[in-house]
Amino acid sequence: MTDRLSVAYSPCPNDTFVFHAWAHGLVPGEPAPEVRFADIDITNGLAERGEGDLLKISYGQLPWVLDEYQLLPCGGALGRGCGPLVLTRSPDEDLTGRTVAVPSERSTAYLLFRLWAAKAVPGGFGEIVVLPFDQIMPAVRDGRVDAGLVIHEARFTYQQYGLHRLADMGEAWEQETGLPIPLGAIVARRSLGAERIAALTETIRASVRAAWADPAASRAYVLAHAQEMDPAVADQHIALYVNEFTADLGEEGHAAVRALLDRAAEEGLVPPVAIS
Repeated sequence: MTDRLSVAYSPCPNDTFVFHAWAHGLVPGEPAPEVRFADIDITNGLAERGEGDLLKISYGQLPWVLDEYQLLPCGGALGRGCGPLVLTRSPDEDLTGRTVAVPSERSTAYLLFRLWAAKAVPGGFGEIVVLPFDQIMPAVRDGRVDAGLVIHEARFTYQQYGLHRLADMGEAWEQETGLPIPLGAIVARRSLGAERIAALTETIRASVRAAWADPAASRAYVLAHAQEMDPAVADQHIALYVNEFTADLGEEGHAAVRALLDRAAEEGLVPPVAIS
């Protein structure tokens, strides 16, 4: 049995880019962790069951895990112009009563979709189907669902599936709030203790700085886990999701998280929580 820290994050380029240095033992004073790659719906479930020391989860999952996990102010994904998209086979699809595929019902993408749909689809959509994010566009293309809520690199590739962007959830969010979009959060088990969590925070920041200082060092690791993604798309993905908020949430980042969860709680989508 290993006594290494257990860490779970997605195989997406932004996560492998951020965690490359730490995962390879390149951060002085902190041994490489035991890494598990998993999509966001899986890591959300791991956090809810209390499995894992440090995880990348959706901000939409936070209200259900804050008793056991602490939000870290770095390593996650917030940004502008990077919101989830609603895709359909035709550009003027009416979602009333329609089936929509989503990557998770405990995700920022889903919360943004529900907040948008409350105004944009007054008749109400139909069934929600949870699918791994890489299966959503094929499902829409093939007519197995009427629409899909997509994240990550799908912003750059959906036209290859002959799909149309019905709405940009991030665009709607930014116009309404003026805040960045809180997508993925890094949480650490509270039982690790304040001192250990503080040290892990600095480890993640060091890993981010190392990635920025030498982007080529993580290239092979990023592409090996990028699900056959075109290298140029991987670069776009990193540029979009790894930014100043990855190094430090800061006041604006925390305000964005509070705004998302407060609005979602008002709609009855999540239980109310306090984000400090």
